[in-house]
Amino acid sequence: MNQDRRNRLARLCLLIAILLCVFASAVSCGRGGGADETASAPRRTQETPQRIISLSPNTTEILDGIGAFARVVAVSDYCDFPPEVKSLPRIGGWQNINLERVASFRPDLIIMAEPQAPFIKDRLDALKIPTLVVPSRSLADVYTAMEQIGAATGNTREAQELIIKTRAQVEDVRARTRDLPRRSVLCVVDRVPGTLRDLYSASKGTFFVELIEAAGGDSIAPPAESGWGKITKEAVVALDPEVIIDMVQAAQGKLGEDPQAVWRELPRVRAVRNGRVHPLRETYVLHPSQFVGDTARRFAELIHPEAFAKEPKQ
Repeated sequence: MNQDRRNRLARLCLLIAILLCVFASAVSCGRGGGADETASAPRRTQETPQRIISLSPNTTEILDGIGAFARVVAVSDYCDFPPEVKSLPRIGGWQNINLERVASFRPDLIIMAEPQAPFIKDRLDALKIPTLVVPSRSLADVYTAMEQIGAATGNTREAQELIIKTRAQVEDVRARTRDLPRRSVLCVVDRVPGTLRDLYSASKGTFFVELIEAAGGDSIAPPAESGWGKITKEAVVALDPEVIIDMVQAAQGKLGEDPQAVWRELPRVRAVRNGRVHPLRETYVLHPSQFVGDTARRFAELIHPEAFAKEPKQ
C-alpha cells in the first residue's frame, strides 16, 4: 500500500510538472501580489545568449518554434519535443534540478514556466545565472511567453511570426465552429488510472478551457482558483456533459487501462451513453506552447467532427 501511495504521488508530481499551471494562482511569480515586478525578466547581457537551458516542456517547444533550439545545451526530464531533445543532457525535474550540473553547462540563460519559479529561481539567482520566467496559464500567456522568449534570445521576428501563425490556427478553428451548436464539455486532467477516483478537471481561466470554447464547446467544470479542481463522480452525473475529454496520461499497452471501460461506471452521463468519451494521450495537448493551435483543432474534431467531415484525413 505504501508503494502504491508513492507511485500515486510520483504520478501527480509528473502531472503538475506537465500541466505547468497548477500553482499559477497559489503563488506569486511576477504577476503582482507583492512579487518583484522584474522577476520574470532575465538579467540583461550584452550578447545574445548562446548557451540556453530550458526547464519546462513548453519553453523547449517555443525555443524550437522560434529557431533558437540549436543553442539549447540541456533540458528538463519532462521535455520530449523536438525529437532532438533525446540527445541533450537532462538536469532534473520540477523541483529537484541538479544545480551543480546546471552550473557545469555554463548557461547564459535559463528559461522556465512561471509556476516552477517559486521552487528553483532563488537557487539559480544565488548562482548568478540569468533567468527568464514566462507565464503559462491562459492563451494570452502562451503568446506572451513566445514574445518574451523571442526577445530574450534575439529571435524577435521569428517569435512574432510564430505568434501570428499560432493565433491564426486557433482562430481558424473558432471560425469553423462559430455557427455550430455549443456542446457541454468536461475536460479531465487527472484521476487514478483505471478508476474514476480523485477526478480533477480544467476550469475557467486556463488555456484548456479557452481552447474548448474556440472548438465550439462550453466547459461545465466548476470554477477553481488554481485553474483545476477536484470533482466527484456524483458531480459529473449532475453536470451530465455531452463530451468528456480525458487527458490522463495513464500507461498504455497490455498493462494499461481501457478508458472507455473506466467511464462505463457512469452509464447515465450523456457522453458515456453516446460514446463521446475521448481519451487524449498525446503529450503536446498539455503544453502551453505553439501546439495550442493543434490542440484547438484536436478538441474541435472531438466536439464537432462535422466541421471537418469534408476534409481529407491527415
